[in-house]
Amino acid sequence: MSEKIREMVRISYPAAAFAIGAAAIFFSRFLAVSAADCATVTELVTACSSFVTYGSPDPFPGSPCCAAMMSLNNLADSGENRRDVCRCLMDLITAYNHHATAIATLPGFCGVSLGFTIDPNTDCEYIDQYAEIKGR
Repeated sequence: MSEKIREMVRISYPAAAFAIGAAAIFFSRFLAVSAADCATVTELVTACSSFVTYGSPDPFPGSPCCAAMMSLNNLADSGENRRDVCRCLMDLITAYNHHATAIATLPGFCGVSLGFTIDPNTDCEYIDQYAEIKGR
């Protein structure tokens, strides 16, 4: 095997492992969120796998990673959808605890606000409840 191929395999293996592992998370999910919703969230976060796995390159607005974060933001378009996205992201940072900080910083790098903090202590059940009571 040539040195260039070895280098490509060495670089792509951890990112592929992250992507495959992240995609598997939705299979173990039995909460109120459907598997398809978590599969979509996982797929969107996987678009940022180089940053999540290696810490670089930093995502920037207009990059494929930030386009995925914008899509994630669009997916979280209501209180219930935002709670669903939150639950899926909490599962991801629990499963990939050593990458939790990188996952948590993605929206900020891209200038996106999901309406909640990606943090292990975030309780997704309380997201937007006050706004929904007020008729938002």
